[in-house]
Amino acid sequence: MHGGVSTGATAEYPHGPARSRHYNAAMRAPLPAIQGARTGAATVAGAGLVALAVAMGIGRFAFTPIMPMMEADAGLTLRAAGWLAAANYLGYFLGALCAARLSLTQAVRGGLLLIAVVTFAMGVTDVFALQLLLRLAAGIASAWVLVHVSSWALTRLLALGRGAASGTVYAGVGVGVAAAGLVVMGTMQAHWSSDRTWQVFGVLSLLVTLALWRAWRGGDPVTRTVPTAKTRIHWNADKRRLMWCYGALGIGYIIPATYLPDMAHRYITDPLVFGLAWPVFGAASALSTLIAARWLAHVNDRKLWAVCYVLMAAGSALPALWPGLTAILIAALLVGGTYMVVTMQGLREARRAAGDEATAFIAVMTAAFAIGQIAGPLLVSAVAHVPHGFSAMLLLAAVVVLLAAVSLWRSADATAD
Repeated sequence: MHGGVSTGATAEYPHGPARSRHYNAAMRAPLPAIQGARTGAATVAGAGLVALAVAMGIGRFAFTPIMPMMEADAGLTLRAAGWLAAANYLGYFLGALCAARLSLTQAVRGGLLLIAVVTFAMGVTDVFALQLLLRLAAGIASAWVLVHVSSWALTRLLALGRGAASGTVYAGVGVGVAAAGLVVMGTMQAHWSSDRTWQVFGVLSLLVTLALWRAWRGGDPVTRTVPTAKTRIHWNADKRRLMWCYGALGIGYIIPATYLPDMAHRYITDPLVFGLAWPVFGAASALSTLIAARWLAHVNDRKLWAVCYVLMAAGSALPALWPGLTAILIAALLVGGTYMVVTMQGLREARRAAGDEATAFIAVMTAAFAIGQIAGPLLVSAVAHVPHGFSAMLLLAAVVVLLAAVSLWRSADATAD
């Protein structure tokens, strides 16, 4: 699998020994061997984990567990929630488009700091138009961080011969999601308002950003070894396939992921019970990347990606076909346990396929992913008032990822020859 790399050519490069030798040679040239690989890899993976925990767990997904609170104390409607979610995903798309133009230091430091500011501001204003702009800005910053941390961490870990540690990096998203869910459960139990909860997240983001500040200094030798981004991408059929299949993840997971706590809230009002949907989602996400990186290294990459999509489709369709809290919790496990494995595989494959164009291609992949995320909440908002409209959107998400699974499975067979 892309996240669980072995040093052998067959496991790490399923497309043949010639490509393996070419890729290894290309990687060795700009990235000299570094002493203390184990310590260096732990530092890189740890910094990446924490950065993604803030960027994704708070900048992207804190809104999901807070949404039921905003419905209760701020009168937020499902349609308005869809617009706030779509604004964040539009920002993610815009951030992905311009991410390659920024340096690592600008993107990560600036992105994390911006997330802290706009998250805190969500707890200060009740003006819906301003909230839309704040969620837009959070999405932009999140994309900057994801694109640059991915390119930086994957490059460094491969150079250190510790590619399997990429599972730790991407576990950061699940760690952030689970932590955000637990914080919201705590503020619900304390009877804090949604505004105060937003402020708590803003302060936490700022504290973590300051703690990580030196990790992204521009003069760091680690930073200087990372190849510079090239904005021109040399396209071929396989890159287009990767872009489409990764883009399918956007709409395939965002509808169930965005509305899981809200769906659970319909069946039970105790925050300690319905609030579990989001921590379960995050914990499954974090564990899945660690397991996939370490124990599934010899599985065909694209077939594993396809299997993840089948499981994700089942998780998306389940609440529509079997309404109830049990189905929602199972869906949280299935979707949460696959979406970050797909993210890890997709971005590692982008890094492998694009070489020195990696940052630009990862940005394009992220933009394709963001398009689906923008469409998902808007579709939900459009059909929220229609009987069974939301169930229809869950089934649509399932169909999209199933089609991508078929494409991936076929390409796996083709490239294995």
